[in-house]
Amino acid sequence: MKTKITGETLPVLEIGLEAGDKIVAEPGEFSWMTQTVVMNTTPMAAGAKGLFGVIGRALSGGGLFMTEFTAPAGPGLVAFAAKVPGRIMEVSVAPGQGYLIHRHGFLCATHGVELGIGFQRSLGAGIFGGDGFIMQRLTGSCTAWVELGGEVITYDLAPGETLSVHPGHVGMFTESINFDVTLLPGIGNMFFGGDGLFVARLMGPGKVWLQSLTLPNLAHAIAPYLGKAEQQNVQQAIPGGIAGGVAGSVLGSLFGNNR
Repeated sequence: MKTKITGETLPVLEIGLEAGDKIVAEPGEFSWMTQTVVMNTTPMAAGAKGLFGVIGRALSGGGLFMTEFTAPAGPGLVAFAAKVPGRIMEVSVAPGQGYLIHRHGFLCATHGVELGIGFQRSLGAGIFGGDGFIMQRLTGSCTAWVELGGEVITYDLAPGETLSVHPGHVGMFTESINFDVTLLPGIGNMFFGGDGLFVARLMGPGKVWLQSLTLPNLAHAIAPYLGKAEQQNVQQAIPGGIAGGVAGSVLGSLFGNNR
């Protein structure tokens, strides 16, 4: 199997398949492929061993179905293009060396990937994290590709070292990282600072990948150039985005978008 990532602003991942190679992705993710590539859509992929595995994968941001790409009749090529400006990261996944990624970060992986819901490790995250803190857990034994928005900044955290991050900028981290959600300190900061009520707290040891661009921020940036109907759709899809105020701050925090 040969791979190549082309481009910097909107990169494209090209994967050359040989006999016996298999790539797993969510339906509709691929951009183009040669005629020698065969697609097989099935719910029983990416480590799902039953109904609950399929549902857990769907809740994490993946789909109920996954698509497998093979090239049984000869060499083939399948390509995946980034959906937003950013980076495509290649990571090696092994038992005990998994990752948690933002819920729409999974692009594709080789056979052996296990994709499921990344439950938070504390009661605070479970209650206050909201939809935006349900992350994908990437485990198994495979090579995987993850899409992160904008520029990518990495930190290697030592044991006990802590990083507080606006939730939308959490792109990916190793599963050795302790992830929690805490209230922003200070009443004035919480209600008048405009940064939401909650921050993600990442504690080492482990590695963290932060993304400079989030989809909600991108939606707000282009909203003034849309028609009224489209602007209403953006506001409905991302609570608290344009309305602002205390209510918007609360809702925006829950959805990881109020920045």
